[in-house]
Amino acid sequence: MAQDGVKHDYHLVNPSPWPLVGSISATVMALGGVTWLKGMFGMPAHTWWLFAAGLAGVLYTMFGWWRDVVKEANEGDHTPVVAIGLRYGMILFIASEVMFFVAWFWIFFEMALFHHHRTLSSIDEVRTAWASWPPHGVETVPAWNLPLVNTLTLLLSGTTVTWAHHALQTGDRKGAKIGLALTILLGVMFTSIQAFEYHHILEHKYFFSTEAANSGLYGSSFFMATGFHGFHVLIGTIFLAVCLIRLLNGAFTPTKHFGFEAAAWYWHFVDVVWLFLFAFIYVIFGMPGH
Repeated sequence: MAQDGVKHDYHLVNPSPWPLVGSISATVMALGGVTWLKGMFGMPAHTWWLFAAGLAGVLYTMFGWWRDVVKEANEGDHTPVVAIGLRYGMILFIASEVMFFVAWFWIFFEMALFHHHRTLSSIDEVRTAWASWPPHGVETVPAWNLPLVNTLTLLLSGTTVTWAHHALQTGDRKGAKIGLALTILLGVMFTSIQAFEYHHILEHKYFFSTEAANSGLYGSSFFMATGFHGFHVLIGTIFLAVCLIRLLNGAFTPTKHFGFEAAAWYWHFVDVVWLFLFAFIYVIFGMPGH
């Protein structure tokens, strides 16, 4: 154990700067993002350096915190009792992420399923705007083009990460490395396709309509739901890349590899969320005149 004289199975974490450094960095990054887009604190818009400083701090926190946790694992601090706590912690974290996405689905469903209630308004403009969902005049993203490709990409990545996990459990380290590398490449592919899709949407002004006053609500809900999912794909890709680096350096055994297992859980969560996004936002409620 890392602590001299400790005679129990629990790990007492040494004082760490990362919670404080991470919180400050995230705050700076958020304020920098707003400043970059809108301008504030007397600074003009497009002032990107504050956002870059916050992002650098967040990345530094991720590197330092992950390094310390890996060091704890290598020193034997992750006893069976601690491992159970880590699993419960990861499960609760994913549960909190589920509720995070429930919020985006909630607002989208509220507008998609109950938009007709607003047609009871005495204001002609409101009745016209909410007569259909998506709003009249809004051009939606065809579900069976890039969104379908991204769906197949994530489904395939789910199989490759499962292959890697099974290979690691059976002692096939080469198979685990190949499966994990393929998963990371598929994650990068998904992010690249979504970035191209967003550029296409903005360039052709898909979600802008002069015929409906509420057209911006569709675009906002779409970008919040799919954008935050894309952010989670990016985080999951980094998570898996760290696991691949550890695997290449000789870490993980068939019976002790919770770091990789947690990354696989997170990736499967990302896969499932995308299936709901694709089914409801792109297909069911993404058709004009629904």
